[in-house]
Amino acid sequence: MVKLSVIVPFHDVRQYAPDTLRSLRANAREDVEFILVDDCSRDGTADVLARAERELPGAVLVTHDRNEGLATARNTGIARARGEYLTFLDGDDWVAPGHYPQLLAAVEELGCDFVRTDHVQCTGRVRTVHRVPHGRRGVVTRPRDAILPADRSTSVDYAYAWAGVYHRRLADRGLLQFTDGLRTAEDRPWIWKLHREAESFAAVGLLGVFYRRGVASSLTQIGDVRQLDFIRAFDQVVEETARDPEADRLLPKAVRTYCAVMAHHLGAIERFEPAVARALRSRGAAALRRLPRDLLDDVLDSMDTRRASRLRRLRRRPVSSRTAAA
Repeated sequence: MVKLSVIVPFHDVRQYAPDTLRSLRANAREDVEFILVDDCSRDGTADVLARAERELPGAVLVTHDRNEGLATARNTGIARARGEYLTFLDGDDWVAPGHYPQLLAAVEELGCDFVRTDHVQCTGRVRTVHRVPHGRRGVVTRPRDAILPADRSTSVDYAYAWAGVYHRRLADRGLLQFTDGLRTAEDRPWIWKLHREAESFAAVGLLGVFYRRGVASSLTQIGDVRQLDFIRAFDQVVEETARDPEADRLLPKAVRTYCAVMAHHLGAIERFEPAVARALRSRGAAALRRLPRDLLDDVLDSMDTRRASRLRRLRRRPVSSRTAAA
């Protein structure tokens, strides 16, 4: 019986994949499977994964004929997973030896739908610990109770799918699937759905995941049009949260987070290609007009002057009918 399925998408990470795979080997055991999804790599990653399929205990290799993006690659892995529990890792990150047995022990002891963990961010040689923004450790609670307050960082702002482990019943209910085709911010609708609809979760202080930040090929470092998928992702968060029975309570948080992320991208607009910067302004203006006016007013009034001014200027920007409908 497979106890844990570890889903690991790879795309053009030849430089880092060997480290990732070595860390998986240090976590191998009979009841753990590693689902390696090659999302149409062109840089030699496929050769590394073909060798891993032969040499890594529990490895299952799945390949895409075309590049589909991280969200779809994860969905491919979920569809192939056989484990009682599922977790994720990105193809340029790694885990500490024995991390997955510890993760399994934690979720089985707590008996909840999912567990969230801390992680270590690695930027060059610098290591920084990042904690789940949830104060109560090792205590099972309702996930929707961890969404608020709106004006503080909470568990839905810590959207890393790989920072946790999830019971199969969530996949059976469709709560682990990602929105196909999202190239960035794919974790945002996912974490909100999980917290709105799952029944129980807990945060624990495990520090076994090492997140490699600043990779040149990462979409977070690339200023092309794929970065604008955050608009589609947050449109989905707002739309789905608006249908929730507690929408009046939860929607202000969704709108506030959307505005904070948009203001962040506007503040770094010089890193985008010129055509993408124009698209960010036009699509961002249309997105602001789709938000509930009263909630948006409240959010802008509560934000710091610099970010609020960026968004107010964008809100006044003329929007074509074509862009507004996009």
